[in-house]
Amino acid sequence: MGRAMNMKLFYLALVGIAAVGVAAIWGARRSINGAGATSVTSAALASVGEYEGFVLGSDSAPVEIVEFADFQCPACARFAILTASDVKARLVERGLARLRFHDFPLPNHGNAMPAHLAAACAGEQDEFWAMHDQLFYNQGRWSRESRPARRFREYARAIGLEMGQFDECMKSERQRARLEVAKAEATALGVGSTPSFLVGDVLVPGALPYDSLKVLVEKAAGAAAQ
Repeated sequence: MGRAMNMKLFYLALVGIAAVGVAAIWGARRSINGAGATSVTSAALASVGEYEGFVLGSDSAPVEIVEFADFQCPACARFAILTASDVKARLVERGLARLRFHDFPLPNHGNAMPAHLAAACAGEQDEFWAMHDQLFYNQGRWSRESRPARRFREYARAIGLEMGQFDECMKSERQRARLEVAKAEATALGVGSTPSFLVGDVLVPGALPYDSLKVLVEKAAGAAAQ
């Protein structure tokens, strides 16, 4: 009964996300056509790199998609739920691009930093992407809580983390310094909202649909081949 109810809630949430996402996709298409897209200088790109983030895909992929995201950002959740599977299957798994997640917790989201800490602590056990999915798919639950730590422990247990190590990591907040570096690097590149995407030297704000990301990847691959 509990599992059936959880699935029902998930599908209801998905329908709501899809409905709200229509406007976001329309805005993203305008961005990809020039309204909001900016070119990042080679000097700016060279000035960052201390924070590696978390990567899916081959190092030999000709193009990298960098997603700047906040785990409490609703548009980021829409991208993770509605679009990321296409990006992984049609671009990453085919070796056309790799996807790098770059933490960018926003100061106006009170539970964002704890969520990013939870993902980073899961990353210490090579389970960042599993926690990434837990946080985005359950965003509607933990994002409104005053003390979301118990939710994060539930997700950590669900993905099979060693709980002693996870708890110690969360208590010490040893990943916070890395996250602050991530925020500073993103700001230096011109990132001001989430999600934003850097493909080649083009930075675009908004939850881009798959087709727009594919166009950016193709352009970046063509530029790299010249």
